[in-house]
Amino acid sequence: MWIRPVGARALLLECADSAEVETWRAELWRRREAGELVAVDIVPAARTVLVDGVPDAGEAAELVAGWTPRPAADSRDGDYLEVPTVYDGEDLSAVAELWQVDVDTAVARISGTELRVAFCGFAPGFAYLDGFPDGWAVPRLPSPRPRVPAGAVALAGPYAGIYPSASPGGWRLVGRTGMRLFDVHRDPPARLVPGTRVRLVPA
Repeated sequence: MWIRPVGARALLLECADSAEVETWRAELWRRREAGELVAVDIVPAARTVLVDGVPDAGEAAELVAGWTPRPAADSRDGDYLEVPTVYDGEDLSAVAELWQVDVDTAVARISGTELRVAFCGFAPGFAYLDGFPDGWAVPRLPSPRPRVPAGAVALAGPYAGIYPSASPGGWRLVGRTGMRLFDVHRDPPARLVPGTRVRLVPA
């Protein structure tokens, strides 16, 4: 893990992979809750963790560099959410074909895997869910759809995602859910935050 300053009030931790990102995200959140780290935001991404709003970037970098995060297994104890999913997506057959299995097996693979919110982005409330084994990654569509409905459950690359609102999108649609995952009137607005464990259970 490398630590780089971002201006006077932020750090960027560059990690080797998503597992190391999650390890450091969990450790930094735990240290902040314990009062050992002062930071306004801790924002994980695919290979980095941004620690923003620290009083002094240099002092914070020295502090973080001296910590050894807890093993990754200890960081998988986040909140757990089951998302009822109707598996009737337009691209489900294509995903099964890419995996060289039948549709029932593809559904069993998706619904039988405990996923985790690795990070959020693209749109408010859009969570990137990881946890699929190596080799299950699927390519995005050659051309994105102009409109994907809210609640669509989709796959792209190594991730699963649920569109919190209607938007263009190039992910492969495998199902849909009626669960509302983003509401600006709720605190916090997003139900899926980094570290949340998720299972896409058949509805």
